[in-house]
Amino acid sequence: MPHAPARSVPPVAAPAFAGITLTFAGIVVSLTQTLVVPVVPELPGLLGTSASGAAWAVTVTLVAAAVATPLLGRLGDLYGRRRTLLAALALLIAGSVTAALGDTLAPLLVGRALQGLAFGVIPLGIGILRDQRPVERRDMALALMSASLGAGGALGLTAGVLIADRVDPHALFWTSAALGAVAAVLVLVAVPESAGRPGGRFDLAGALGLTTGSSCLLLGISQGADRGWTDPVPLGLLAVALVVLPLWGLLELRVREPLVDLRVGARRPVLLTNLASLAGGFSLFAMVSAGQSPAVVGPAMGLAVMAAAASSVLLSEAKGPKATLMAGAVIVAGGHGLGAGVVAMDAVWEVLLVSCAVGAGIGLAHGAIPALITGSVAPARTSAAHGLDISMRFVGGVAASAVAGVVLDRTVLMGAGAGAALLAFVLAAFLPGRRTAAAPSAAPVREPDIGAAVAVPLARAVAELIATVPGLAPGASADGCFVRGRVLAAEQVPVGGAAVTLLSLGGRQVARTNAGADGAYAVPVPGAGTYVLIASADGRQPQATTVVVGAEPVTYDVLLSGTTGLAGVVRSSNGGPVDGAVVVVTDARGDVQVTVRTDGAGEFSVAELVPGPVTLVVSSPKHRPLALPVDIGATGITRVDLALRPGVQVRGTVRGAGVPLGDARVTLTDAVGNVVATATTGPDGTYAFADLDEGRYTVVATGYPPRATVLDLGGRVQSAGAGTGGAVDTHDIDLAHDTE
Repeated sequence: MPHAPARSVPPVAAPAFAGITLTFAGIVVSLTQTLVVPVVPELPGLLGTSASGAAWAVTVTLVAAAVATPLLGRLGDLYGRRRTLLAALALLIAGSVTAALGDTLAPLLVGRALQGLAFGVIPLGIGILRDQRPVERRDMALALMSASLGAGGALGLTAGVLIADRVDPHALFWTSAALGAVAAVLVLVAVPESAGRPGGRFDLAGALGLTTGSSCLLLGISQGADRGWTDPVPLGLLAVALVVLPLWGLLELRVREPLVDLRVGARRPVLLTNLASLAGGFSLFAMVSAGQSPAVVGPAMGLAVMAAAASSVLLSEAKGPKATLMAGAVIVAGGHGLGAGVVAMDAVWEVLLVSCAVGAGIGLAHGAIPALITGSVAPARTSAAHGLDISMRFVGGVAASAVAGVVLDRTVLMGAGAGAALLAFVLAAFLPGRRTAAAPSAAPVREPDIGAAVAVPLARAVAELIATVPGLAPGASADGCFVRGRVLAAEQVPVGGAAVTLLSLGGRQVARTNAGADGAYAVPVPGAGTYVLIASADGRQPQATTVVVGAEPVTYDVLLSGTTGLAGVVRSSNGGPVDGAVVVVTDARGDVQVTVRTDGAGEFSVAELVPGPVTLVVSSPKHRPLALPVDIGATGITRVDLALRPGVQVRGTVRGAGVPLGDARVTLTDAVGNVVATATTGPDGTYAFADLDEGRYTVVATGYPPRATVLDLGGRVQSAGAGTGGAVDTHDIDLAHDTE
């Protein structure tokens, strides 16, 4: 029924459904890493190729994924994570169709490589969830998104067996194409684009360097297992990698907007978590490569991964993500230890036991990783940072596949997986412990020297290389050099007066200064080495980063996110709280920043908003929607209390001569004569108008409008069967309401 125009409100279920959709997309993409593993022994006969050629169907996907995830993560950070995620799903669909249509090895490898490029979905999904989920619900969503890589890889084994046995190997790729299309549609419907992007340039030179170096490294490892480690091909590939990757690292340290911020990567939580991910990736693929009952291993591991990932949030809240990662590594090591010799893995229950143990450990570890990395990187670099972490998992997977190609004994392979998990445990032990509340003026905590040494081995090595090798860093000595840069807030706004402190790795204060009105700062450095740079300002979250100083001055801009927020209470006009009202915050461009619901007391709160004007929209059933502008302050929580007016309804019956009159036109006009709504009565003569503002209205009821027709009576039409007498003209009259 037409009625007064209503303001559109985003779907209530969008935030929760968006998280489910992104996790589903992550699982769909992750299926492809192991989907063809069960049919690899059949590929030589189907494609007319060798066994080593068929093995590339798995390797090319892992290599492509390891290379692509950091690149797509950075592209999403710069140009929009949702649109980049949709592009990744399009690559998945294109690759699946290419592989499905091919009958030779070449199109299969092209399709599998395109599928590998789609793994950027996972870091992009993590970035979207960090932006859009409320802080109190974010950890669970991030844990499940991160764990989708392990769950999808496990479920891919089962899907590969069931589909290939019952249909055809080509059906594997048609299935992944269909699932990719479903995921893309769901993302279009349920996932909004993240509000605000930092802008900047894509580091093309860094992308080429990383692609070349990492591809040569991974292909060298894979070819070494196939051709032998003395063959010129793997040796040449590894030699190129050893030359390109250090040069790429030096380039990234000098670029203003690097593809991979190695200074952030050298932070202890990020560096050690990435190394632990590498070891964990080895353990996961060691289990996959063991070849034990994939139809049983897949669902057992997949379900265990997701269940443990959900449980990891509770454990991290109680003990911290470091303890969760260590617990996961121990459980993985125990599962591999069982498979290495304690149980024979001949019976189904033995396979289930080992699979569930390894899956539970992987789920705990993967669930803890986002909390460790996200807390150490700026929001604008979330997807790029997690892309590097996902890449490290695939590097471990390639290494495990190479070992599996050489070591055919299951016991040795499972033992290697247990050793990798124990290595992850040792690395996690050096992560910072759980943070505790402390006064802002508390002195920095001195860390053990061994922790600092393990925290930044790569950064220290690069610093020593720059400072000591002639020709790499021409110029004066490091003495007298400065670390310079700007302290910026959102939208590149300078933060004048911010305190900037430089610490040694041992926790000793080296220098301190305050940023100028333009946000610029410069702190002196006593010599080459690795330091911790801390920036803080009132009303903003402090940031700490590792800087590596060589023979030249270092330029580093610090981005401080605000601690501003929005809170308030939504009440009805009678003063009672409105439970479950939808509260939407949009920016100046109209992009939705966050959507929350009020609780039983009518209260709502939104954290981490960018200072400046926003639009607040509140809607609730049986109430009129309300929109009003709000100016978010630079510091503190902006509080807004709102009152929703109930929607007024008008209903009644139109009668004629005491009888209900159906199909009558009822028009509602406001006080100045504007038509607000129209309705047509039903057979019982009733009408209704809903969702109206309070005020004076006029209700006008009319029957059918008159219909006039000119007739020329001349006896041209005579009624059939008419008798004697005058002619009868027939004229039917059709009464109806005018269409609008």
